[in-house]
Amino acid sequence: MNNLSSAFLAQSWLEIVAVITAVLYLVLAVKESRWCWVYGFISTAIYIFLFYDVSLLSESLLNVYYLIMAVYGWVQWNKKGLFTQVKIHKLLMLTHVKILIASAVLTPAIGYFMHKLDASFPYLDAFVAILAVVATLMTTKKIFENWYYWLVVDSISIYLFWQKGMILTAFLFVIYIVLIFVGIRHWKNLIVKAI
Repeated sequence: MNNLSSAFLAQSWLEIVAVITAVLYLVLAVKESRWCWVYGFISTAIYIFLFYDVSLLSESLLNVYYLIMAVYGWVQWNKKGLFTQVKIHKLLMLTHVKILIASAVLTPAIGYFMHKLDASFPYLDAFVAILAVVATLMTTKKIFENWYYWLVVDSISIYLFWQKGMILTAFLFVIYIVLIFVGIRHWKNLIVKAI
């Protein structure tokens, strides 16, 4: 227990701010609030630096993508007219099969490139980054299955962050997993109400 409390005390104030804004992002995303994208922007801007600092290069690049998607998500969720009427929807199973095949093909290539850059956990980090790119796009489009992709991404991420000594961020992803189940239930209810 003493080691765990020491690890928490060793976390940087930047990581603390990133974690708090990341939790706010997900809580607001569950509620379909456009303000989630503002907190997502702040959190990812900080994480670009934090992940680069611990040689999780795919995660650092992924957060550059998250930064762009936070702006895109804000624009999409603020559009008047057609998009505001877009309801939560599901994808066909064939689409998911194609996504998984593409991920399986891209992971070794990106992982090899990250390995050459001396990244930590290059292949696992690349796999997580690829699925996270897909999950983020799904979130901006209000695709229900985004939650299941996030479940895989966040579960693996806990291991990666723990191994790199980012204890607070690892715990953030434990909280994310709890919130994923809240999101699944809440969005499922919204789909049922829309029928």
